Parts: sequence; structure tokens; C-alpha cells
Amino acid sequence: MRRHFVASLAAFTVFTLIAYTPTSGTAEELVSIESAPFLVGEVQRREAIARGETPAPREMVHAYLSKPEGNGPFPAIVYLHGCGGLSKSTRHRIAELMTGWGYVTLAVDSFTTRELKHACDDFPAVRQGDALGALRYLSAQGFVDPTRIAVVGSSQGAMTALRLVSTRPSLFAAPDELKFKAVVAYYPCCNVATDQLTLPTLVMIGESDDWTPARDCEGWMARRAGKGAPVTLIIYPGAYHSFDNPNLGEGRRIFGHWLKYDAEATQRSVADMREFLAAQFAK
Repeated sequence: MRRHFVASLAAFTVFTLIAYTPTSGTAEELVSIESAPFLVGEVQRREAIARGETPAPREMVHAYLSKPEGNGPFPAIVYLHGCGGLSKSTRHRIAELMTGWGYVTLAVDSFTTRELKHACDDFPAVRQGDALGALRYLSAQGFVDPTRIAVVGSSQGAMTALRLVSTRPSLFAAPDELKFKAVVAYYPCCNVATDQLTLPTLVMIGESDDWTPARDCEGWMARRAGKGAPVTLIIYPGAYHSFDNPNLGEGRRIFGHWLKYDAEATQRSVADMREFLAAQFAK
């Protein structure tokens, strides 16, 4: 049985996020998005322009866009990968799942243009800027409803999402008048978040996770004491980190941590995420 920790009744992957059997191919388009700049850098850029100088070009990152059939406007998902990068199989699974639910998907690749193979020993702050740039990009598409864009992340990507909705001053030049609708975080380190969040959030983690321990999320929920936006924490018994990656099979040790696929936890997490997103997009 799942263990639920619900902060309010008001609201209802290191390497991958969703595991399921694809039913059909989903078309995707490789696009370049502008990462939201650091506030300090934006000020310097404007000062350079005022002096008549040519500022350095803004940083661009790759992203993979997929959409359902039709004209929309559709709800949309920004997907943030884990510290191992964005694999082809991951983005295809994400795209097929989300478009099957009627959502546009933009899977952001924060590493390729930065020539990073992984960042499991680091936490690139620029990933928050990538997520905000993805929000701006999707909001400008006529087939997307800009008021219904959620962010879904796994592991480091989930931690990036939690930082975005934490109640601390932002270091980035956020898109004007734009904000995410909700957050789904697969096995994050909950200690990166402030005790209060600004948007409804669903956190899902394995009970046996030794990389981002579930007990840290339980402690965080206790400190929150229901304050801020509603947060739901679901802990799947016996599940390890990256429990939704079928390529892990019976498990393997990566960066000193045990990762293992759990079909039951995966199936439950997909159902829990679908219910959560549907409820948030209906508001």
C-alpha cells in the first residue's frame, strides 16, 4: 500500500521518468530555446546595449517538442531530465505518454549544448533558467494554453523544479506574467526546497531510495506543516531510486547508489501523476 502525506485538502529520474509500452510513434521536433539569463547577467547586457556595445548572445539549449493531433490550445508539460542527461528512449516515452493524455511536451536537454555527459557530482544552477526559457517558449506557441503549463522532473530535474517554486528570491530573469501551473517531482532531494512552495506539487519517491532518501521528504513535510501551496508526498514501499527505468532490471549500482526498476511502483506513479495533472489543469 502506498503511503500518502498530504499537506492540504485544497489540492487533490536520474535517467528516465516513465516506463510503459509504446503504442505508436510520436512525432517530435528538435527546437532551440533561450535559457532565461541570470538577473546580474541581464543587467550587464542592458548596460552594454546602452553603451552601444554588442552584448554576448543569449545561451541556447536543445529541446524536443511533441504535440497531440489537432490545433489546441493544449495543456503542456516541460520535462526536466536527471543528472545522467536526456536519452532518446526517455524523451520518446515521455512524449508518447503525455501526448496520449492530450498534453504538449517539451523535453529540455540541458547538457548537449553545454557538452556535459552527466552532472551527477554537481548541480548546474542554469537548469532553472532552462526551465523558465521552456515556459516562455511554450507560452508563445498558438497550440499551447499558457495558463496550463506544468513542469515534470526526475531526480536532479525534480530538484530544479522544486527550487523554481520555492519561496526564495529568484536569481533568474523570469518570463513576464508567466508561471507554471503545477510541479511533479520524481525522487528529488526534498532538502533543496524551502518549507513553503508557491505552486501545487506532487512528490513521488521510493521507500528504499538511498540516493535521495524518502525520510528527507518526510522531514520536509513535517516542517512545512501544511503551509504554502498544497503538496502531496507519495512513498512507494520497497522502491529504489529511478524505480521507473526498465533498463535497470534487477538493479545496478551507479555513483555508489543502488538503482532498480519497480514495475508496480511505476504503474502507480503514472496513475498518480495523471490524476494530479488532470486535477490541476481543470482548475
